[in-house]
Amino acid sequence: MLKIKNCILAVIFLSASFATAQQEEAKQERKPGHINNNKFRQLYQEFATPNMFRTASGAPGPSYYQQQADYKMDLVLDDENQKLYGEETITYTNNSPDVLEYLWVQLDQNVRAQDSDTYLIESDRTSFADQPGSFVKKHFEDKFDGGFKIEAVKDSKGNPLAHTINKTMMRIDIPKPLKQGESIDFSIKWWYNLNNHLVDRARSGYEHFEKDGNNLYIIAQFFPRMCVYSDVEGWQNNQFYGRGEFALPFGNYEVNITAPADHIMDGTGVLTNRKDLFTKEEYARWEKAQKSYDEPVVIVTQEEAEQKEKSFSKKTKTWKFEAEMVRDFAFSSSRKFIYDAMAVDINGRKVMAVSMYPKEGNPLWEKYSTKAVASTLESYSKYTFDYPYHKAISVHSKNQGMEYPMICWNYGRPDEDGSYSDRVKFGMISVIIHEVGHNFFPMIVNSDERQWTWMDEGLNTFMQYLAEQDFQKKHLPELDAYPSRRGPAKNIVRYMGGDQDFLSPIMTNSENIYQFGSNAYAKPATGLNILRETIMGPELFDHAFMTYAQRWKFKHPTPEDFFRTMEDASAMDLDWFWRGWFFTTDYVDMGVKDVKKLYVSSKPNQQMKEYIAARNMSESDLPSLVYLVEEGSEDYKNSVANNSDSENFKTLNEYIMDNFSAAERSELKNPKYFYEITFEKPGGLPMPLIAQFTYKDGSTETVKYPAMVWRKNDAEVVKVVASEKEITNIIVDPKEETADIDTSNNTWPKKETKSEFNQFKEGVKKK
Repeated sequence: MLKIKNCILAVIFLSASFATAQQEEAKQERKPGHINNNKFRQLYQEFATPNMFRTASGAPGPSYYQQQADYKMDLVLDDENQKLYGEETITYTNNSPDVLEYLWVQLDQNVRAQDSDTYLIESDRTSFADQPGSFVKKHFEDKFDGGFKIEAVKDSKGNPLAHTINKTMMRIDIPKPLKQGESIDFSIKWWYNLNNHLVDRARSGYEHFEKDGNNLYIIAQFFPRMCVYSDVEGWQNNQFYGRGEFALPFGNYEVNITAPADHIMDGTGVLTNRKDLFTKEEYARWEKAQKSYDEPVVIVTQEEAEQKEKSFSKKTKTWKFEAEMVRDFAFSSSRKFIYDAMAVDINGRKVMAVSMYPKEGNPLWEKYSTKAVASTLESYSKYTFDYPYHKAISVHSKNQGMEYPMICWNYGRPDEDGSYSDRVKFGMISVIIHEVGHNFFPMIVNSDERQWTWMDEGLNTFMQYLAEQDFQKKHLPELDAYPSRRGPAKNIVRYMGGDQDFLSPIMTNSENIYQFGSNAYAKPATGLNILRETIMGPELFDHAFMTYAQRWKFKHPTPEDFFRTMEDASAMDLDWFWRGWFFTTDYVDMGVKDVKKLYVSSKPNQQMKEYIAARNMSESDLPSLVYLVEEGSEDYKNSVANNSDSENFKTLNEYIMDNFSAAERSELKNPKYFYEITFEKPGGLPMPLIAQFTYKDGSTETVKYPAMVWRKNDAEVVKVVASEKEITNIIVDPKEETADIDTSNNTWPKKETKSEFNQFKEGVKKK
């Protein structure tokens, strides 16, 4: 027993000495900028201090508030002259603890006014070559006469209200300050010229069909809308330049829209006079559609729509809509529309999935559109909350992809002969899923798009990826997988490894982003997919994500509310991930730097000999110890190569025999191979280190070291692996889960890769 105690004491002493030496070595290897574990420090400096409005857990606080803006509108759609006339009454309620001295209203149509700053803030160059039509439009034609023509701003008694227009914003100077709990009514009368969105690219307007002379209208951002006033920003009255979308308060709407009598229309809210507008046959089909949960019912057929295309009625009809707790209103109208619908069961509650499309959309749209709407509502409801509205509409409009409460515009047009490629088909299905999905983010989880594009586009693109897989399983079972463009980690690699001069962090204002689609859509979506599949696991992630969605539905969340909730609901510290993926432009690059094959020896190795000599000791002063020596070294040649396994394992076997019973010995592993593996991380982003080991017998094993493995040395980590089988191959990130931008260092033994030039030469020779 005394011998064993002395052995343990000696090992403790030697281990402490070696640990000190390793710490000194680590200090020498540590790179500048990696001191104090900075990649893993908490986000206290980046985050605002929690308060009574927003808690440290990421939930709304006890004093959380939001304003309300209710609208009553009467609109006239002038199809002959492509104008929209409107008069609206706004009831604005101040629920904040602040006294408001004035109100701010958005005039988004002014982005197309002739004096808009949008034309001035972007860099412009002469083109080496240009199409004549484009060249004439740029340099010869007058700019489109867009923008609101404000005719009157009045109080509830009809008296003029002082107001100041500053580009896309209008300040309303109210007669007396608006205190907490008080409301004010005022009205605005306006009109504007509708733009052809194929000529003057925009999120709304009309498309003109030369062959039949008809227009298809997609109308949005069409009325002066209240700005958000919040505890975070005060008035969100940043100018609208065209990219940063919209920040809007919730409210209730009553909207009457007068249009040509032969138009078919739908929009946000409940259509309260449907029976007066539809023919008896159309209304009967609508009733049938409300009972059809498997297939859409065509309510206005293609034949009927083609007949209407020829009529150009001079009469009008008024469509009446009512909507509660929505942040916006939009509608679409045309005599060209085919109209179909089906019912969707959302946990026992019926929701209608609707599509409107011209004959130019068929046969693609009648086959897939409404089913894509229905599938999207089911998928998003599964991961977030039950879809709360009574319908969701997909409208076909060329080159469009835009979202509003209960209605969206989507592209995907077949060729004139009705044929279409897989690219067009999957593009259409994906954009419908994406735009319908926006009902959840940001139409209900109402983030500030003017400031943080990623909070609606990135989260929604992530959800789109999940919904695409659900759609494929239900409607395209013949496919192995849906061809999702964004979501999988490998699809973001090219962007992440791009020129740093043209990259910006995700946490960048919408107007200042480089490579908008990759930054605001793809990168956050991919990051969330990596979180779900690789870092957190679906169970923890899905619970936390649903918690965020349910905490903030019908409210105004910030990025911090999302980050904090994801940690609060999962018990995972993810500050390192938010910092790297969202606040920097760092990239992932991990690999295998070195592998040492080690053997057990009973004789002191060179390190121990040097240790003994430095302390004027002799080998006899040491207890029985176990040593690891590297294959090919002098120690290996002097000990392991010249002795049998039983001799090499002598000390180890003696210890086992002396300290374990026969039953305990039968439970012990029997490793014969030992490896010291150095993993490197040239990239700045920490990620879980996923290593796949292949053994000599062909079997494989995958070990996932958490990202925290990099916390003390951001450059490299060393792991010792004891194995009963010989390792023949190691691959880092074998399934391409981490968006590693350089896989040339991911394999041991290192693969010989041919340069692009040599590959090109070989290709030429084969030809």
